[in-house]
Amino acid sequence: MLRHGLVAAFALLALAACTTAPPPPVGAGPIPPPVGPPVTPTGPGAVSFSDLAGWSQEDHLGALDAFRQGCGVAKDPALAEVCRKARAERPGNDDDARRFIEANFRPEPVPGQGLLTAYFAPEYEARMSRSAEFSAPMRGKPDDLVTLDLAQFDPGLVGKKVTGEIEGGQVQPYPDRAAIEATPETRPLAWMRPEDLFFLQIQGSGILVMPDGRRVRAAFAAHNGRPFVGIATPMREKGLLPDNNTSGDAIRGWLADHRGPEADAIMQLNPRYVFFQTLPDDGRQAVGAAGIPLPAGRAIAVDASKHALGELYWLDAGAPKLAGAFPTYRRLAVALDVGGAIKGDVRADLYTGTGPAAGAEAGRVRHDLRLYRLVPRG
Repeated sequence: MLRHGLVAAFALLALAACTTAPPPPVGAGPIPPPVGPPVTPTGPGAVSFSDLAGWSQEDHLGALDAFRQGCGVAKDPALAEVCRKARAERPGNDDDARRFIEANFRPEPVPGQGLLTAYFAPEYEARMSRSAEFSAPMRGKPDDLVTLDLAQFDPGLVGKKVTGEIEGGQVQPYPDRAAIEATPETRPLAWMRPEDLFFLQIQGSGILVMPDGRRVRAAFAAHNGRPFVGIATPMREKGLLPDNNTSGDAIRGWLADHRGPEADAIMQLNPRYVFFQTLPDDGRQAVGAAGIPLPAGRAIAVDASKHALGELYWLDAGAPKLAGAFPTYRRLAVALDVGGAIKGDVRADLYTGTGPAAGAEAGRVRHDLRLYRLVPRG
């Protein structure tokens, strides 16, 4: 999974921690005309599509295309049927796409207010030999690392896993970041700048660019089972960064400027360590937990214990906390990924795409979120 097996975001740092073009910020582009009479909501707390802020400005055709790409992973029979219809009928313009969505779904608010962050698939320079600058080894999954699926022992523990190593016939916690980094790596997959490797581990996936122009995909293989701890808060508390500038760019810049023991000490505040595998770069977007390429700007990582992959959601996010951020994110998105730091009902991590521009956007997303699940009509 992206960033996750974590398949995770710069905005996650501020926490502690899709093949279509990204939709423009809300307010951009023409407003489609009203289509059909409003659907009357029913039930306690029910809302209609007209109640969703920004709904008339949405790129419904782009959203439906993203849904078609990802809905095949849905397990719910009703959602699978809507998926089949969407792929068969294939509305060809925004009005038809909007009619299809409104006819086949009803919005259902997820109670409470939460948080929207974002992540991306970065591109970083790498080398096949160590140097003073490229001194951090990108490590493959260790032979002694094991992951136990606890649902095999207790059906009530579905989705719960334990990662560690076996010592004396028992599973023990795997070493943390500091201990792993203190251990020499004899079979590195590549060598990276330390701060680049740290951010690659947060995202969980990315592209390595070699001096000869060769591109290699770094894909998530495993993590050490330790909790994710973001470094933005301690950096702010230590006075290393100002309150309103703990974006990914700001954090990475500080780490690069203080490369060595000082930066290492900050990065080691996060005990989680991610291991990778290398694959040929096929030019597609990163693959999430659902096993399909993530539609940029239309895929979210969610808490798998609260939400099912393949479900469609309306994001209504505002009140940004970081300087330089878009003021609002109001759009449809498909749940196609999960994340170690993505916990709770009203919590989503938006995939912004690949490369520097996607990274700059992702690093500034930390918005209050109201979330609506689109439920198939019975």
